[in-house]
Amino acid sequence: MNSKKMSIRDLSYISIFTAIIAVCAQISIPMPYGVPLTLQTFAIMLAGAVLGIKNGTITTLLYVALGAVGAPVFSLFTGGMGIVLGPTGGFILSFPLLAVAAGIGARKDSRLWLTLWIAAGTAVNYASGILMYSIVTSSSLPSSFFIMMQFVPTEVLKIIVVVASVKVIKQALIKSGALV
Repeated sequence: MNSKKMSIRDLSYISIFTAIIAVCAQISIPMPYGVPLTLQTFAIMLAGAVLGIKNGTITTLLYVALGAVGAPVFSLFTGGMGIVLGPTGGFILSFPLLAVAAGIGARKDSRLWLTLWIAAGTAVNYASGILMYSIVTSSSLPSSFFIMMQFVPTEVLKIIVVVASVKVIKQALIKSGALV
């Protein structure tokens, strides 16, 4: 069997970005209806765009798995299956898809391409989040949709910042020899 092994460098970046996501989850503003405004999605977009599809997705899967088994990595230092299967669980469960979209978008040296892919990943993240919120809280889909729309302006801002900064971050890591 010919499988490509992960390098120590890959494992290090996966660990570092998993920690970054966990830290960004703690930068949290409580909002009505129990869904906080955090920087988790910003860090997930960045992980996918900087680390690429494979390592960005592994990073996000590791983050979700850590939280699912009870590590306090989710917003407000929470963790456990109750959070993953709770009102915000749809967002959490679709985080890997957001990382995949960011990784795909970063393949080309095009800000437009990256923006479109991250926006598509964000749309999937929201669709999953809205559906789960609606199911868990017994709210109608239109009601859940309107509740979640309060977060769209900040998501747009996160996308803009990621798109504006990812090339600079990658170039700095390549120049330092930390990223190949």
